[in-house]
Amino acid sequence: MRDIPDPGFAGDDGRADPGLLALLAAADGDPGPALAALGTARLLVPVTAVAGEVETGPDGLAREKDSDMAVVMMRGRDGRVALLAFSGTETLTRWDPTARPVPVTGRTAARAALDDGAQALVLDVAGPTSYAVTGEDLRGLAEGWRPVRVGAGHGWIAPAGE
Repeated sequence: MRDIPDPGFAGDDGRADPGLLALLAAADGDPGPALAALGTARLLVPVTAVAGEVETGPDGLAREKDSDMAVVMMRGRDGRVALLAFSGTETLTRWDPTARPVPVTGRTAARAALDDGAQALVLDVAGPTSYAVTGEDLRGLAEGWRPVRVGAGHGWIAPAGE
């Protein structure tokens, strides 16, 4: 019998964390607390089926021979690429009811975005409120650094020993 590893979100019912949503809504003034919460928050990264090999049947119609699951990337009007993530199943199904949710921490989602060449992590793209993590914030989140207040803005501190 195979053991399936615990993804670390025991008891998760798929609902968005109201505390995280409140921090994201208030992030215009100071994104530091929202970014700090995102690091350990459970997010849902959607995966969708992508046709692999396609064959043409005797009737001339194309049929999928196999398919793969892939994370979803989005290209913005400015050409930048973003990995999509969602705060809960409600916002995920608003975007695409057929997408399958994979629970990960915000840090893991940020690392995946950078590993796949994305310039952003976009949370809840279909609303009601979306939030984008870009630039140094994306890198800091991916590295597990801690956001700190610096003057009127924020910066990042690496954990001791790094």
